[in-house]
Amino acid sequence: MKVSDILRVKGNTLFTVTPDESLSTAVSAMAEKDIGSLVVMEHGDLVGMLTFREVIVAIVGNGGQVGGTQVRKAMDDAPVTCTLETDLDEIRRIMLERHARYMPVMDKRMLMGVISFYDVAKAVVDSQNFENKMLKAYIRDWPAEEEPGN
Repeated sequence: MKVSDILRVKGNTLFTVTPDESLSTAVSAMAEKDIGSLVVMEHGDLVGMLTFREVIVAIVGNGGQVGGTQVRKAMDDAPVTCTLETDLDEIRRIMLERHARYMPVMDKRMLMGVISFYDVAKAVVDSQNFENKMLKAYIRDWPAEEEPGN
């Protein structure tokens, strides 16, 4: 399974913010849309990711306030990315190694979507459920005289 398969099921709705927007505006958007990340775009290019992790660090650094902080000062300006062709096992490894909960999907310099750790876990579970159904159907339809172990 590849990242393109996950995006096909999930869809590619993107929520973005610019680096010059206020952190309070970004946090409000995240709360309103019930999302854990925003892609930071500037002049059509991916320049960072803002997740709840960066928001918490910024708030703690500001003495418990969002204040007038810009997204630029809080964002991860070197987010790990993947491509549409990246294999699901590779994504799992990267996300676990880098503690990344969200990963932008790129096609050269074009942003194609964002996958989350939840999306990856769901794809794995769905794939395992499908395999289990196929195995059960195979065993159920196995001719009696050819049953394994006979």
